[in-house]
Amino acid sequence: MGKRKAGILKKIIVLVMILALPGFLYYLLTVKGKNRYKPLPFYGSKQVAKTGHKFHGKFIADTIYHKLEDFKLTDQNGKQVSFKNFDKKIFVAAFFYTRCPDVCTKVNSFMDSLDVNYRKNAMVQLVSITVDPEHDTPLVLKQYAAKYKPSNKWLFLTGDTTTIYNLAHNGLLLNAAKVGEGNFVLDDKMVLIDAEKRIRGYYSGSTRADVMRLNDEIKVLVSEELRKVDKALY
Repeated sequence: MGKRKAGILKKIIVLVMILALPGFLYYLLTVKGKNRYKPLPFYGSKQVAKTGHKFHGKFIADTIYHKLEDFKLTDQNGKQVSFKNFDKKIFVAAFFYTRCPDVCTKVNSFMDSLDVNYRKNAMVQLVSITVDPEHDTPLVLKQYAAKYKPSNKWLFLTGDTTTIYNLAHNGLLLNAAKVGEGNFVLDDKMVLIDAEKRIRGYYSGSTRADVMRLNDEIKVLVSEELRKVDKALY
């Protein structure tokens, strides 16, 4: 009988901790984090919806924010990757190519540090997408990725040029172009995407200060997602 009571008590404690975590994390981010932790903006086009809600008796229309469209790419292990891989997750995306002489190495080195920081966080994923799919096959990506020893949360992606460049230009709103054989022009940006596939931040992937800001704002977005879960419980 004593063991049964102890088991019930343990379950209650775990439940309390789960319910308290979002509020506690939000407290840490807003109170202890000072002014660095503000609600993150939404990037891209915005539309006013016909739906809305009332606040103090006044109707406030909802806003439809720019969202990424679903895509089908292939990771370094030859597995297909789409939105299903990021269901209820946030992710950081950046473009690169394996023959890139300098800036891509900096970007992926910082991605490596994020992989170390968040590899135990089930809500966060990382993707590095090549702009040179003709050369960067899954095998080439696997050989390239090996030097970073990525966790299964950091994917190196390739695919057809139409999908990749559409994702860059129309999805993530970044510059990427082939300017010669083995030579490409691309933004060094890391892009923070929320669980609803909306853009919430841009950061220079070759600047330590920007990557530190990204590291902080990933925590803000995680807290935002946890608060959604907290509300759903009630």
